[in-house]
Amino acid sequence: MHEASVVANIVDAVLEELGKYDVVKVNAVTIVVGDLTQLGFEQMEFAYGVLSEGTVLEGSKLVIEPEHVVLGCDACGYEGPARTVDFGEDSYEHNIPVLSCPKCGGPVRVVEGEACRVKNMDIETRDD
Repeated sequence: MHEASVVANIVDAVLEELGKYDVVKVNAVTIVVGDLTQLGFEQMEFAYGVLSEGTVLEGSKLVIEPEHVVLGCDACGYEGPARTVDFGEDSYEHNIPVLSCPKCGGPVRVVEGEACRVKNMDIETRDD
């Protein structure tokens, strides 16, 4: 479960940043997670709850915004979503992005979809 190690790094980075302020409460931490990271949102939320215990983050909400795959093709100028191949049975499905140009089939650049970053934090300080 690599989600736990990713969330541990996020928690460490957020706590380091919050150390610069006189924070009394953190309401939420919003992160952006790209589809290509293959990170499970439920696992990330669980890890956040465990790893934030005993810190100023305890009781705050981890808000995860998905970042869908956007591809760019230098050959034909296409920029847009990736084509996907759907695999799955019943309620357990996977949509796998195809990393070739949906328009011409050529090689592509990933424009979006690889992110894993903190977007913002909803905090309360003593000055509020």
